[in-house]
This record gives sequence, structure tokens and C-alpha cells, in this order.
Amino acid sequence: MAGRMLEGRTVVVTGGGRGIGRAHCLELARHGATVVVNDLGVGLGGDSVGESPAEEVVAVIEKRGGRAVADSTSVADWEGTGRLIARVVQEFGRLDGVVNNAGILRDGMITKLREEDLDQVLAVHLKGTFALTHHACAHWRSIAKNGASVTGRIVNTTSGTGLAGNVGQAAYGAAKAGIANLTLTTGMEMARYGVTANAVSPVAATRMTAGSVFKEHGADTPPDGWDPLAPENCSPVVAWLLSEQSGWLTGAVLRVEGGTVSRTRPWTVLDGHASADGRRLTAEEIDEGLRKAFGVFPGGIPSLTAR
Repeated sequence: MAGRMLEGRTVVVTGGGRGIGRAHCLELARHGATVVVNDLGVGLGGDSVGESPAEEVVAVIEKRGGRAVADSTSVADWEGTGRLIARVVQEFGRLDGVVNNAGILRDGMITKLREEDLDQVLAVHLKGTFALTHHACAHWRSIAKNGASVTGRIVNTTSGTGLAGNVGQAAYGAAKAGIANLTLTTGMEMARYGVTANAVSPVAATRMTAGSVFKEHGADTPPDGWDPLAPENCSPVVAWLLSEQSGWLTGAVLRVEGGTVSRTRPWTVLDGHASADGRRLTAEEIDEGLRKAFGVFPGGIPSLTAR
């Protein structure tokens, strides 16, 4: 079993031609999975650049003795993703996992973003994740309803921006936050059918980031050869989440940074509050109560009064 955790399993990886997605595909193949490498070969902003990175990844996997096929379905195509799932099941006889990794980036301040920027980012990240998840889950549900055993796995990709926000990434952050919530809900709804849904939030240097801190200082790799921002650092986590061994975990968002995997917590109601017993709060009570809850009473807001 060592090194072959995914033997006999078939997995679809979207955005599998470059960066983190490419690293996932290679790692999953190393663990014995048949990998469907889905990638349109578009540029960072979603525009066609006439490249076929999925074919290159397939060639690498096959050269190493693995099994993979390329696919160019747009994840934003609802009917297309349905046909993709159907083709995978028909060709390989099974579908065991989906890694929703495809994404584009159109950053800008909220006052500058165009409607088309928002539409495209949401279409690829959020709708794309939802569409493939929908069709995969419908397939697994039908199998389970017919009495067969199912160990379906959904692995979604969120980000620190989706979990905590970031200036200049309103569209991207909204999409990634939506993916985190979709993960929780999918986990709740599909548990009865033997399907888990989890998400990873990788800290990695890819074409979607400004680059590795090491490269910013003029070095291609860290002095000791270990790059905590390398895209492949997250891939073993994805491999485990796709395995049968991970069946006890669902609805989780895992932060992956270097050699560390951490559990995150969704929005949580904290102890500090404004309250009134048996009646509606007044606006004045809300003002005083929340100032106390946020630690800015009395004396105003520290970030403003400190100037």
C-alpha cells in the first residue's frame, strides 16, 4: 500500500495542466490513480493562448508508467461537465474523485472591476466547482441508491483570500469563499451516500501569486533546496483526501503551508456580544455593547485615535 494509496481509482483534476493542478496530477498518478487531466490551456486571465498543457502532463505521467488522458472541457459549461463525467465513467468504468482546481485571476479594486471580470471569475471558480461537483455527486448518488458501495471524494480549492479577504481581490475572494461554503454543504448532503467533500487552501508560489519570496531576492530555490512555497507541497494532502482512508473526514477546509497541514474553522460566534434580556436591543445599547465586544470601549477605535 505504501506509495500506492490510490491504486485502481479514477480521478478528474481541473486546471491540471499547470502549477498546483499539474503537481496534483503527477502525485495522484504516482499513487496509482488514473488521472483525467482537464485544462483549457488558457492564460491567467482566462484568454486563449493556444497551448495544450494537459497533453504535456499526460505525456509525463505515461512516461513514468502511469495512466492519464487529457480533457479540454470548460468547467463553466454545465452540460459539458456532465458529459465529461459520463465519458469518464464510460471509458474507465468508474469515477472515484474530483479535484476542483481550475481558476483564473482578474484582480482589481472593487471600484474598478468590470461586470465581465466578476462574471468570468465566478464562472470558472464557483460555477465550475459547483457544476462538476453536481454531476459527480448525481452519479454517485445513483450508484448508492442502487445499493452499490460508494467512496466518492470531492476536493475543492479555496484560498486565504476566500477565508480572510485581501485588498484588490473582491471577485476572486468572493468566489473562493463561496467554494469553502459549498464544501461544507456538499459534505453534509452527500455523507449518506458515501461521498466526502473537503477543501484545501494552499500557500504556494504559482502564476496566480506574486512569486516565491526566494525568487524576489534573486534566488531560484532556497539555499537548502526546500521551498515551502512549492506547488507540490499540497499534493500529498490531496492524494490522501482522495483515498478511501480519508473517509472519516468531510466538510473540512485544510490550510497547507510548506510541510504543515492545519485545520481551519468556519465563521464562529464569539463570546463577546451586545444583548438584552427578553426584549429588542436599542441602537444605543448595540453601540455600547459591540464597542465592548471589540475592545474599543471606552476611548474610540485604536486605529483612529492613535493617529
